[in-house]
Amino acid sequence: MKVSIIGGGGRVGSDAAFALQLGGIVKEIALVDMNADMAAGEALDIRHGSHYTSSQVITSSGDYSAVEGSNCVVVTAGLRRKPDESRLELINRNVGLFNSILDSLKSTKLADDATIVVVSNPVDILTHIAIESGITSPSRTIGLGTVLDTCRFCSLLADHFRVPAKDVNALILGEHGDSMVPIWSSANLGGAPLASIPGFSQEVAQGIFDFTKKSGAEVIRLKGGAGRAVGVSIKEVVEAIALDSGRVLPVSALQTGKLGISDISLSLPTRVGRNGANEILAPGVTDSERDALQASAAALKEVLGQVKAGV
Repeated sequence: MKVSIIGGGGRVGSDAAFALQLGGIVKEIALVDMNADMAAGEALDIRHGSHYTSSQVITSSGDYSAVEGSNCVVVTAGLRRKPDESRLELINRNVGLFNSILDSLKSTKLADDATIVVVSNPVDILTHIAIESGITSPSRTIGLGTVLDTCRFCSLLADHFRVPAKDVNALILGEHGDSMVPIWSSANLGGAPLASIPGFSQEVAQGIFDFTKKSGAEVIRLKGGAGRAVGVSIKEVVEAIALDSGRVLPVSALQTGKLGISDISLSLPTRVGRNGANEILAPGVTDSERDALQASAAALKEVLGQVKAGV
């Protein structure tokens, strides 16, 4: 499978490419960036490691010629979020850039089975805009959504309880942003309810979730931008598409009624495969969690409405 990364010369795009190289599943990776030299440098650096990783075709370009024939297009290009800026506030700065990317993709011949994965923020709004552009079918356009938030959440829970991160099963759903919702009711450690683990309390839980919400801003404050965890999160989604695995991930997808949510893109558990969002699943949630998810959808719809109205 050929994967093109728009914004491949940047921190997130290049980290995603490196993660995909380490995964060794996709056959070709094309880095596309307005800064052609940066994309070429990242591609060369990745190619230099091929002997110890995997045999893949790694190319770069300053235009969209390299995107031709792609089975998956990952859009990471965007203006960087400021430390105190919410993801939704980015909408006023990023929509114009994103629409120009969509226009370029419309004039590019993609593979018949092409899937678009949106990473740029605010990811739910931009995913919905990409769906409405009609470049692919709605199911073949998805966003990274809360895959990254869930990864951060489980990792931070593991740190606190001093357990392997892969043994923690917990979800964050809804918006990738201020109204994200932790699903405490199903959170568990190797099958044991998280609430039953010694040291667990509502105060501890809320503190870990609060730090999860601000983790992106904290990484930006400390090192100028996030990349590593985003890269491996992108890898999980892209490889689920490449392998047609049907892996259940909280990607952002067009909602059509689960939990009473429709006509907006946000994250619910979703089977991901070669057709993108193969099936959206209704998670088991409490009444308060359902209400919070519906409120998250309402907040996103309000912003989407403002965007369409040109506000």
